[in-house]
Amino acid sequence: MAAARVGNPAPFVRYAWGSLAFTVAVVLWGAYVRATGSGAGCGAHWPLCDGQVVPRAPRAETVIELTHRLTSGVSLLLVLGLGVWAVRLFPARHRVRRMATAAVLFMLSEALIGAGLVLFGLVADDRSPARAVVLGVHLTNTFFLLAAMALSAWLAGHPVITPPAWRRSPAAWTAMALLAGVLLTGVSGAMVALGDTLFPATSLGHGFAQDTAPDAHALVRLRVWHPLIALLVSIALARFARVQRQRFPWALGTLARLLTAGVSLQLLAGAVNVVLLAPVWLQLVHLLLADLVWVTLVLLVATLLDAEALPARETYDVSAAPTMAAPIGMRSLPKGPG
Repeated sequence: MAAARVGNPAPFVRYAWGSLAFTVAVVLWGAYVRATGSGAGCGAHWPLCDGQVVPRAPRAETVIELTHRLTSGVSLLLVLGLGVWAVRLFPARHRVRRMATAAVLFMLSEALIGAGLVLFGLVADDRSPARAVVLGVHLTNTFFLLAAMALSAWLAGHPVITPPAWRRSPAAWTAMALLAGVLLTGVSGAMVALGDTLFPATSLGHGFAQDTAPDAHALVRLRVWHPLIALLVSIALARFARVQRQRFPWALGTLARLLTAGVSLQLLAGAVNVVLLAPVWLQLVHLLLADLVWVTLVLLVATLLDAEALPARETYDVSAAPTMAAPIGMRSLPKGPG
């Protein structure tokens, strides 16, 4: 049995969701920094900007980069507050406390990766393989950060009585494979976006010529593979969402529909992105949809594992356990046959 919660979690839940929304905005601004070539706006200095706390007569690139650093600092403080609050509100080994602690660790590593990009010059027009590798690590860390923050909010507002046993879940391994697939799609997409910034195409014909050139850069060649990866993963996600919605309509119906809609919009945005030659605003929309699809899938998997840990379609009496809320989606379940 899960330990009883301490205090009222409602303010914590609102704070956690608000912190997540702000962090997503910071992530999008970071993409804007990359897309506009403003990563070197503060020179090779970190945490100072051009060796100063507040640069005098800053250029546009400096303002963009400095804004990203300041908002990243606010996001760091928000996540630290999330971790401290979780420790004070929830007992040791509680799932929310663990997720909030993970969020703090991922946020700290996020800051270190960002600092490394600046200090090692992996910004602006740098085309080195190291930049692509670090970019992939950066995106992976960002996805893990968003997952930990989302789970902190979700689990605080949707407690369960029976701990999930994912090793016995018939869908757990499929879910883990899909999470890995979305992560791979996100990493390849981030690299393609970097390639679009470093090797912009002036027309569809020019872009096709770039993609098929014998001496094409690896980031350019990835333009061909990323849509294929995205399509295959999207088909798998849509099928998974449909199957799980049929299994647990009372728990997964809304999340499954949101996931299907997000995947559809993401494919549409990707296609339009290619046709319009990756304008900055559409790159940001594409990234936002990717973040939302990732978070929705994480929440769907967490809810699925909880649903599989509970007896099928049994009525849960809230009054029988006054210190705990009803499981996800089971506050008014009908009594099943037998």
